[in-house]
Amino acid sequence: MTSKLWKIREKTEINTKLNFHPLILQLLASRGISEEKAIESFFNPDYTSGIFDPFIFPDMEKAAGRIFEAKEKKEKVAIFGDYDADGVTSTALLFEMFGKIGLKGVETYIPDRQLEGYGMNIEAIKYLHSAGVKLIVTVDCGITNIEEVQFAKELGMDVIITDHHHVPKKLPEALAVINPHMESSGYPFSELAGVGVAFKLIQALQQKADPKNMDQLKWFLDLVAIGTIADCVPLVGENRVIVKYGLVVLSKTRRVGLLEMFKVGRILIDENNVPDTQKVAFQISPRINAAGRMDHASYSYNLMVEKNSVMARDMALEVESKNQERQKVTKEIVREIRIIAENSFKDKKLIFAANEHWQVGILGLIAGKIADEFSKPTIILQKQEEEYVGSLRSIPQVNIIEALEKCSDLLIRFGGHSQAAGVRVSFEKIDAFYERLDQIVEKELEGKDIVPEIEIDAEIRAEDINWDLVSEIKKLEPFGQGNGEPVFLMKDMIIEDLRIVGNGTKHLKLSLRAENNSPKIFDAIGFGFGDKFPDLKEGNKVDIVFNLQEDEWNGNKKIQLRLVDLKI
Repeated sequence: MTSKLWKIREKTEINTKLNFHPLILQLLASRGISEEKAIESFFNPDYTSGIFDPFIFPDMEKAAGRIFEAKEKKEKVAIFGDYDADGVTSTALLFEMFGKIGLKGVETYIPDRQLEGYGMNIEAIKYLHSAGVKLIVTVDCGITNIEEVQFAKELGMDVIITDHHHVPKKLPEALAVINPHMESSGYPFSELAGVGVAFKLIQALQQKADPKNMDQLKWFLDLVAIGTIADCVPLVGENRVIVKYGLVVLSKTRRVGLLEMFKVGRILIDENNVPDTQKVAFQISPRINAAGRMDHASYSYNLMVEKNSVMARDMALEVESKNQERQKVTKEIVREIRIIAENSFKDKKLIFAANEHWQVGILGLIAGKIADEFSKPTIILQKQEEEYVGSLRSIPQVNIIEALEKCSDLLIRFGGHSQAAGVRVSFEKIDAFYERLDQIVEKELEGKDIVPEIEIDAEIRAEDINWDLVSEIKKLEPFGQGNGEPVFLMKDMIIEDLRIVGNGTKHLKLSLRAENNSPKIFDAIGFGFGDKFPDLKEGNKVDIVFNLQEDEWNGNKKIQLRLVDLKI
């Protein structure tokens, strides 16, 4: 495992009459927010002005018009989704809205991750055609499906694409293409998740069907927030508004499936306990994702749309079981690949591993863990009957989708983002693909320092920490990409007490006091740190990097330092 470099951000002063803690103003400045108007809108994201008009998208009028035409003609419409949390929430969102505007007999199709892979495919289109579908609306996929869209057109079906993935040079000839990354979209915010783009479509439908009740769309924001957080898009701009309001809606959700998931998973979310992004990212999203990873995403999708609490309870138990299975299998495969990485790729810039027994559904998760641990782009594949299928995860210094474009002649299919992608490669081209990708990564990283960095927002002292500061930091939420939870450094802390806690995964619990014999004792927790610092003992002096949080247990609140790293 690579040791990490600590890097403190340069201090930026802001001259403002606004009454905020100086440290909070410094944190905002480092996130590029320094104008008074920008600061005020950051702290008070406004739903009315922060959610843009969906009809800015050039094809939105055409898309909405075609959906209402399908309603008038009583045509059968299909939603073609994806098997991750973003795709599942997008599919559920659109299904609910189509019912609301009066579309009858709507089909939903989410491909099998193992058998079909990502995006549209010819067999699925044949099935939808045989079911009498006249219009396909994609969510969170479709932007690369040139052949499949052409095939659907030849069968007499129209296709509307809503997607947010990397836009290829050539686009499918769909009836309408809605993707904020398209230069021609003119849309002021390009970082929407797939569910965010689907939300723009339901906004447009609501505006056409019942413009007086646009506010009713807020009840959809629980799903939009879950998909947005799960897809790790930047939580700035419109996404910040969506998530800020969506987390409140989630605490009041009427969705029976989500309520049963909370009960079964012992997830404390209700009107008195509004969740934060961490709770969604680490407790809700993995459960929704688990079904598609271990079996079929229909388990999670059906749970999202179920109205009967008895049925939902059974579904939630099934999803919980799949999540537990996913955790167990992931842990074992990560252990196997860690050995491969340490032995075979010690001197290489790219980690590559393949096995016929590894499930496709968890390869992205595993590639991410290995890439983070070794600070190297990682590709993990399953060897199937005629091809290799799998996932890539990268490091900030390498744009993996651009690297894959340079290998496109060797690939059956690929797609994704700068840091995460999926591929299909034939047996005969796998060696050439690995060699070329390895050369591209080697060249990209030549002369670059790839020691992973922890970016520290500010160094603070023990006496700076109080409830006022914790309260001010909470106002910066929701945290996520583009607005990370603030990271602080405190030096020369003495370990008063040290314990290893937790079942299975071992966590490090410390009691810390400042070197100057300050009366303040801080509780610090390092999740998964149990085995990282075997030489640590009481009396040691440590420098710590941490997040400053409020911890509540049995109604008692206290300030807690969540460790990011420490040095003796």
